Amino acid sequence: MTSPNALNPVPTFSFRLRSTSPSRFSPRTGHVTLTRSRPTDGHDSATIELPTPSLVCATSRGVIQHLSQDNVQRTPCAKWIHVPFESFLQIDPPSISRQEGPNPLHSFLGFSPSRHLLSLSLRDPADGREVPANGKEFVSTLTSRGTRKIAAPVFRSYVTTVLPDITFAMSDIPFTPPPHSQKRTTKSVDRSAQWLANILAPLNLPSLPQTPPTRLNVFVHMVGGIRDAARSAFSYMLREPLEPKERTLVQLKNLDEGVSGYVFDLQPLRITLLAEEQKVSLQSLGSPAVPHRPSDDKVCDTFVSLMHASLEEMPVEKPRLVNTTLSPHEMLILIRDVGIDLFDSFWVQQAATWGIALDFRFPVPAGTEEEAKKHLGHNLYDDCYAIDISRLADSFLDGLTHSNRGESADQKNTPPVCPCGACSPTWSNEPLIHSSLDEYTVPRGTVEPASPYTRAYIHHLLHTHEMSAHAFLAMHNFAVLDAFFAGIREVIERDPDSFENEVKRFFAVYDSTFELLDEAKRSYHEVDKARGKGRLAREKELQTAKVAEELDVPVPTVEVVEEAIQG
Repeated sequence: MTSPNALNPVPTFSFRLRSTSPSRFSPRTGHVTLTRSRPTDGHDSATIELPTPSLVCATSRGVIQHLSQDNVQRTPCAKWIHVPFESFLQIDPPSISRQEGPNPLHSFLGFSPSRHLLSLSLRDPADGREVPANGKEFVSTLTSRGTRKIAAPVFRSYVTTVLPDITFAMSDIPFTPPPHSQKRTTKSVDRSAQWLANILAPLNLPSLPQTPPTRLNVFVHMVGGIRDAARSAFSYMLREPLEPKERTLVQLKNLDEGVSGYVFDLQPLRITLLAEEQKVSLQSLGSPAVPHRPSDDKVCDTFVSLMHASLEEMPVEKPRLVNTTLSPHEMLILIRDVGIDLFDSFWVQQAATWGIALDFRFPVPAGTEEEAKKHLGHNLYDDCYAIDISRLADSFLDGLTHSNRGESADQKNTPPVCPCGACSPTWSNEPLIHSSLDEYTVPRGTVEPASPYTRAYIHHLLHTHEMSAHAFLAMHNFAVLDAFFAGIREVIERDPDSFENEVKRFFAVYDSTFELLDEAKRSYHEVDKARGKGRLAREKELQTAKVAEELDVPVPTVEVVEEAIQG
């Protein structure tokens, strides 16, 4: 007879703190564990473990940007993968909701239940585009065919059909033009609490005993906008005893009892803070302000204050996840001042899109402070890399160099190896087997490290619009970020008091501005425009302008040039 646990479609999620923090908001390390009773991919059970602080891979339509499934398998740090459900809502019902069998979300998207933890939210946390206002009963979502209104019971039905490992509760986060009034913020808090109660209600599974009731693993967005009081009010609503009717519905003493973790989305906060800053500029200058990014220090200080307001009275034993940070500097501040455990990888994947190979380490190697301030990576669109045959990152070794060195006498000062598919590619000399008979006659081969792909090669791929360039960069950037978090964990566990000094050293060595990203974006658009529609005409115009400049004559029109050629 099959045990009830084997029939449970909801895996067991747990989080354990490893470091003892002297205060509620100190830097900390922990361990996420997800135990699945029936992964259905050749295993009777599976346990996925993730040390924290760590990363969460962002997706678009359930795909990690730039990575095919074979490359996902070659990226060991891609364990927790987040899926925005709104990208599947262009048709009704969504095609993803028609998947049958156990672990339907994994099966539909092609992820391994024994290796990958999948979380799901209604909205894409990285999408800050304006959408129509949410209503009392629904949230407005963005799809490829326009907006669609999704009510809390509908979202619950979708979630219970696709069964993600972790569900982010539907929240009323406004994406209408800011600033938002106090009345609108109050509505956001009330609606989010009501919708959380809906998703926390136990699942109706007749095949399982309902003691204790089976329920989803739910993370909640800590809402309240940019007002500390509103955030404190939402936290109070999570902790206050439920009314008899709600207690009967969710079978909990309070809402927080059923919550597995807390989520902070920075994208809507950043948009609102920018609108508030521009409003102040208008009032002080009396003229329209030029849109710009708010200063990093000011934004991070505000984020820290808001998160403190949300978490001041909440349990410390639950994981804290932040979406859409913009740099490792922001991550370090939030780890140091708030004790954040998980960060999405949105900015790292965007860096791969813009042709940036990341190149930084934490803690900073000794002696680096004496050098000039460094960028966080390399803009491989830049022509200075056209003949650069070095590996993608100076801060890491490649697999071939490491294997040739053997055991170094000075392991302490030896850079770590970047295990990505660009810096440490491997080739198998195993012969192709054309039939089952060959398996007994052909000797088995070995996998050997190969030479790393160079900056010049990736530069060439970028300028020829080869998709493999972004795949190499994405794998590399994931590996750099994973090593960054591993260094953070090592410092906190070895000597928590030294973490503050290591953060200061990182800020002193690595540039925290957006100069590299802005430069890479310009290069990306220049290459994209040069190879797009009308490329030949634009090249002719540029050539004509160049000749005219050399001859110091007015630039002739294209028609004049063609007439001269025909004549």
